[in-house]
Amino acid sequence: MSDVDVSVQGSCDPRFEEMRTVLQANLDSGADLGASVSVVLHGETVVDLWGGWADHERTKPWQADTLVNVWSTTKTMMAISALVLVDRGELDPYQKVAHYWPEFAANGKDGIEVRHLMSHTSGVSGWDQPVTVDDIYDWEKSTSMLAAQAPWWEPGSASGYHALNQGHLVGEVIRRITGSKLGEFFAKEIAGPIGADFHIGLSPTEFQRVSPVVPPPPLPIDLATLDLTSPMVRTFTGPAPEASVAWTAEWRQADIGAANGHGNARSVAKVQSALTNGGAVDGVQLLSPATIDRIFDAQSDNVDLVLGVPERFGLGYGLPCEGMPFALDAKVCFWGGWGGSMIVNDIDHGMTVAYMMNRMDAGLVGDTRGFELIAAAMTAPI
Repeated sequence: MSDVDVSVQGSCDPRFEEMRTVLQANLDSGADLGASVSVVLHGETVVDLWGGWADHERTKPWQADTLVNVWSTTKTMMAISALVLVDRGELDPYQKVAHYWPEFAANGKDGIEVRHLMSHTSGVSGWDQPVTVDDIYDWEKSTSMLAAQAPWWEPGSASGYHALNQGHLVGEVIRRITGSKLGEFFAKEIAGPIGADFHIGLSPTEFQRVSPVVPPPPLPIDLATLDLTSPMVRTFTGPAPEASVAWTAEWRQADIGAANGHGNARSVAKVQSALTNGGAVDGVQLLSPATIDRIFDAQSDNVDLVLGVPERFGLGYGLPCEGMPFALDAKVCFWGGWGGSMIVNDIDHGMTVAYMMNRMDAGLVGDTRGFELIAAAMTAPI
């Protein structure tokens, strides 16, 4: 395939040329196999780049419309879906979850508020055992399981990353309000109106555009050193899918608002740019500035009980904290996905930056590839 051009393609405002250089270097070094990066500045796309290979065998170039499973970057789409309902006055983040979903009150969860689900502080960060990956494909079964179980720590007292179930928790609240599951609501109310090529629950007709993720190297974990009753272990084993699950039709078609969104940097940045453009995307008003401000009402600031690192969560998004490569005093909200994908919204500068790729690294929320691209965007002369 040496005659195929897999160098970086697309458009790039000259002010952001360093991003093209960084992306090309990552492709050349093998740090990236195939990837895309996008920047939206004050509602205008100023960077839309892609390159490399869409498959591990290096037979298919990454195209302009290639899609990839972005793992937990999907959570930002779940968050903006909930915020749309907040903006419409249909969802109160300070209301009890059981107000919308009465069954959720069981087993000591009657005091949990919607904001606790959105900020990983509910104490329900995974499913009680026994649970399988097939179980989470079954919406009624998986949400009923969550409604029945007890929290694993005192709700509201600390964050513990809701790695795989946050979309089921928030999504069921959305379903109780609207009658639509998360993926359907997102498609109808957000992606459709603005023309964003992002999917929570992918139609088989789109499978041919998907670049299969390349799983990360295994982490050297000594099970004997782990507290099997800790929120960390219970979350990551309840259930514990391999990255290769993303290759399956069952995963792609399911409604897993925490982890199975399919898109690319262009579509992720387009949706999320609502936050950095006063709530509007291409003339469609999704949110009010007042609702965007609510994201920055910090809900937690602690060493996360599941991730084991300092995290500060607002309403649906991560906020800058010690150890993060973002200015601590900046009005920035962000999140990323297992393996490296990342989305950053810089409200003060009206800039959204997205990086999506297929070669996974071991990190759960971004890595140096994305951080370098984001740094290049944030230091551009805008």
